[in-house]
Amino acid sequence: MEPIIGENAAPDGLVKDTTTATFMADVIEASRETPVIVDFWAPWCGPCKQLGPIIEKAVASAQGAVKLVKINIDENKEIAAQMRIQSIPAVFAFSNGQPVDGFVGAQPESQIKSFIERVVQAAGGSVGPSPVEQALEQAAEAEAAGDAQTAGAIYGEILKHEPDNLQAVAGLARSLLAAGQNDAARQLIDDLPPASREDADIKSAIAAMELADKAGEAVGQLAELESRVAANEADHQARFDLAIAYYAANKAEDAIDNLLTIVQKNRAWNDDAARKQLIEIFDALGSTDPLVADSRRRLSTILFS
Repeated sequence: MEPIIGENAAPDGLVKDTTTATFMADVIEASRETPVIVDFWAPWCGPCKQLGPIIEKAVASAQGAVKLVKINIDENKEIAAQMRIQSIPAVFAFSNGQPVDGFVGAQPESQIKSFIERVVQAAGGSVGPSPVEQALEQAAEAEAAGDAQTAGAIYGEILKHEPDNLQAVAGLARSLLAAGQNDAARQLIDDLPPASREDADIKSAIAAMELADKAGEAVGQLAELESRVAANEADHQARFDLAIAYYAANKAEDAIDNLLTIVQKNRAWNDDAARKQLIEIFDALGSTDPLVADSRRRLSTILFS
């Protein structure tokens, strides 16, 4: 079942413009009930135009735990002078009628979210997961359960609302790979801006695609490769191919075990191929996978023993 994901725009009442005349009511008094973020901006300020939508999105995601008030300093010079605003964008947080935190200059979305969470927590509140974050969690659970169709549907729904959500792009790519739609997954990644390829989730999806390409033929030879390894445990090529076949058959732990065996028996085999393949699998699984942490420790033990 696909989740209902709200739009990024903040609900009515959470974002408003104010003036010097209404600052006391909109900020000081209002902050006694709910923390208020104040964004000082001006129409000529380029960074302000970048920061504004990010703050509004973060406030909307906080689902009422904080409010946003925007002040055009060109039209409200008095309050800007009182607040000693020297450069913009300048952002202040108010709680219980007092300024409690702030920053100057454009900030990335992650820093804005952390700022809002800090302000809300200091006021004794909490910021729950946004609808998109809830959907990402649902998709990850479906993916972990092997339900690529449901996971892909949820990731696709997220991308309708946040086309640049790289976590969802990577998740959809993995879901397509799991469904055998390798070309569609590759096209999804190829359409991204080059800078996006440095994102950890996208790197993981790219590694998974490269593994899928290698595993295309190996998965059909699983029984034969198992027999070859059983007959000759020193056949590193057969064991290496078997590891790829296991990964393609969603047996990542078996794949890792066989590659670790090669490293243990002959690390230098085929120009360190087994260790390199392990790293590629670790990248494909992602750093948060418990299997990766355990397997990295096992690899380190072998390499440094």
